[in-house]
Amino acid sequence: MKVRTNLCHSGRGDQTQEVRPVNAPVMRASTILFQNYDTWQKYRELRKDHRVLSYGARGTATNFELEKLVTELEDGYRAQLFPTGLAALAMVLLNYAKSGTHFIVSDAIYGPVRTVVDQFLKKVDVEVSYCKADCSDLEVLIRPNTTLLLCESPGSILYEIIDLPKVSKIAHDHGLIVAIDNTYSSGLLFNPLKHGADISVIAATKYLSGHSDVTMGVVVCNEKAWKGFSVLPEALGFTVSPDDAYLVLRGMRTLPIRLKEHEVSTDAVVDFLVTRPEIKTVFYPKLKTHPGHEVFKRDYQGTNGMVTIEFADGYTKEDAIKFSDALELFACGASWGGYESLATVTTPPRTASDWSKRGPFVRFHIGLEDPIDLIEDLGQALDQISKEKGKAPERSTK
Repeated sequence: MKVRTNLCHSGRGDQTQEVRPVNAPVMRASTILFQNYDTWQKYRELRKDHRVLSYGARGTATNFELEKLVTELEDGYRAQLFPTGLAALAMVLLNYAKSGTHFIVSDAIYGPVRTVVDQFLKKVDVEVSYCKADCSDLEVLIRPNTTLLLCESPGSILYEIIDLPKVSKIAHDHGLIVAIDNTYSSGLLFNPLKHGADISVIAATKYLSGHSDVTMGVVVCNEKAWKGFSVLPEALGFTVSPDDAYLVLRGMRTLPIRLKEHEVSTDAVVDFLVTRPEIKTVFYPKLKTHPGHEVFKRDYQGTNGMVTIEFADGYTKEDAIKFSDALELFACGASWGGYESLATVTTPPRTASDWSKRGPFVRFHIGLEDPIDLIEDLGQALDQISKEKGKAPERSTK
């Protein structure tokens, strides 16, 4: 089946039943009952390789349907659910953490991952090097004890693009596991496992849910990676609520439609932003001027609602804050992927590259409002800070 059809028909429970609900029911359970001791032991053995009921913390039927659907979306072997996207990323690091090993993490990784590196990996004698956001310097950083590459593409905030097939080949030639944060593409716009990665991580909090009412992470592995990954998350007690799993399942049914609407609106907003003199750089992978645009065009199926601007010279962080506060339809919020538009004054957390003399930056999530209203709101806020600077805004003729 095509992806859109699969998102409508898969992950809906046993469809061979003569009478059944449209959606897989919510199964809330901590204790699972077995007919006798032998049956209990049978299912304890089965759960090593199969999705079966054995204990609530190891998943209920609702959780299993979500794992199945995300696995199919990502063309993976198996999936594991986590309470947040950060927990999923942290688990990838913890799973391969062994004293004396070396990891490489891309400079564009989700910022809080750096805290995991500093607060945990250093304590267990795992050394981490940060490669460039596009992983172009990966090979020179690989050591004999390097075991893992964790990257993100498009990168957080600035949307740097990685040539994943090329990077994965280099990594695999040196025996590395390749894991990638695929939240931006949500399994729909890009499939990392088809392009060489071993592990794909998605924050289901974002577009899979799509309604800003759930936090969840998903790790999807190919068969090779799953055999070395599946034990520790269960041993540490990672689990998610079946109610939350149900909400993410519901959100995924409309994922293609929502993402397309986000993209169309963002295209319109970007067309407006590039005309404004207050803005020096618009970071958006579909722009021909965006670094890595050709790789993006080759491998990705589209963009989402994320766009970041860098203000022109002479504008300060205080100006960016005034601009953000002047917006009426864009709320101030750190997340994204819901139906609402957001604007956040931010600084890209980079150490392998120096952005200290760039900015200020504002990251937008373009929601499902009418783009005409969003553009009008952006325009009035830009006009305000231009007026304060004594600069008359130039009107676009587009």
